[in-house]
Amino acid sequence: MTKKNKFVRMANLLLVPAIAITFSYSASAQTKDGGISTEMLQMIVKHQLNTASDVALFNAMAGNNIDNLAKSFASNADLDTHFSVETDAQSIHDQKSSGRCWMFSGFNVLRSNFAKRTDSLRVEFSHAYLFFYDQLEKANLFLQGVVDTGKLPIDDPKVQFFFKNPIADGGTFCGVADLTEKYGLVPMSVMPETYSAENTSKMRSLLMSKLREQGLRLRDMVAQGKSKKQIGDEKTEMLGVVYHMLTLMLGNPPQNFSYAFKNKNGVTVGTPRNYTPQEFYREVVGNSLNGTFIMVMNDPRHEYHKTYEVEYDRHTYDGHNWVYLNLPMEEIAGLAIASLKDGHKMYSSYDVGKQLDRKKGLLALDNFDYESLLGTTFPMNKAQRISTFDSGSTHAMTLTAVDLDASGKPMKWKVENSWGADYGQKGCLIMTNDWFNEYMFRLVVDKKYVPAKLLKEAQQKPVMLTPDDPLFAEDN
Repeated sequence: MTKKNKFVRMANLLLVPAIAITFSYSASAQTKDGGISTEMLQMIVKHQLNTASDVALFNAMAGNNIDNLAKSFASNADLDTHFSVETDAQSIHDQKSSGRCWMFSGFNVLRSNFAKRTDSLRVEFSHAYLFFYDQLEKANLFLQGVVDTGKLPIDDPKVQFFFKNPIADGGTFCGVADLTEKYGLVPMSVMPETYSAENTSKMRSLLMSKLREQGLRLRDMVAQGKSKKQIGDEKTEMLGVVYHMLTLMLGNPPQNFSYAFKNKNGVTVGTPRNYTPQEFYREVVGNSLNGTFIMVMNDPRHEYHKTYEVEYDRHTYDGHNWVYLNLPMEEIAGLAIASLKDGHKMYSSYDVGKQLDRKKGLLALDNFDYESLLGTTFPMNKAQRISTFDSGSTHAMTLTAVDLDASGKPMKWKVENSWGADYGQKGCLIMTNDWFNEYMFRLVVDKKYVPAKLLKEAQQKPVMLTPDDPLFAEDN
């Protein structure tokens, strides 16, 4: 053994004790109950075995990605990509560095329905267009919320909620339904993506600063006893500033345009026609989406077959909060299977970062063995993970296929994602049914696939939950 190797080995063996000695000096100064005392630190260090295996693991993890080390060898087996029930494939989009997955998933459903209805025609919707009005409406939701709570102290939780989160990219299918009904749709070619549409962090930061400043001014007006009209006029001027900022970063939304549809082979069909965004919406979607679907969720913390609503969980002030029927996973799976068998994709959301094999595009509970690598366990169930903010709905994707066994039970599922066509399985992800049960949360399904009993349950008066509920982060 060389001198260098001896030195490295000795350094590794002494690593934990050395750290403990260093910490003991600062720990000795802590006398308050509940702090780490010198004696407690000594007990903690005493329990460190510091075996040769620990040294080897430290050396491995010091220079490698933990996921690469925890990767289960069994997950290297060939991935079964066959699905017994699968909807028609369509183009995959890329949300880039933005939190617009809810819109991408919603648009996937709309354009799939259009293709199915017309048999041969295809359409791509402008994300930038609807995002423009999404941000404008969220700005108004914030400003009006500040007015509504203007008589409360600045440190009141309701006031803090608005100022902490004046605007964001994320959302739910409610936003797709409310915004398209109000503002219509335009083709992607009419209003393409901009840099700020695809990279939203700076735009969001600037908008938040402006809105917070405007919010304080509105609170001052409320405190001064200004009239409702005066406050409304001031808010309108403020939204004019926001609108101008959005035009510079996202473009000016068209009021009318000329467009000709293309078929599935990319060949133009017919001659171009003039549309307003609302006329185009009626052409490609038809009637209002609101009232045609129900939203279901699996939240084992709460009673099943009851409805729940989240205050201010909406995109527009005059729109719809997220209202959902809480169901066991088996019933949610049944609704999804019925829709897929009829060729209809669905908006759905997941905690996509858990056990994701990014290279294969596979979501499975045994992709990574962190327990063996780290010498501990992670035993929390779904309800416990939600309650402690360890898991929740983080990302919307479009449910597009299911593989059923001989008895009709699901074995695996497939979703269209919005991370580009080169990601995973040609832009899609495959998930085992076990993973689906643990990390799937939301599903939007057409009412025609919902049994009458569940439709009736969905009409119950919802239990109102607060916006800080662990499960109700926006889909990004």
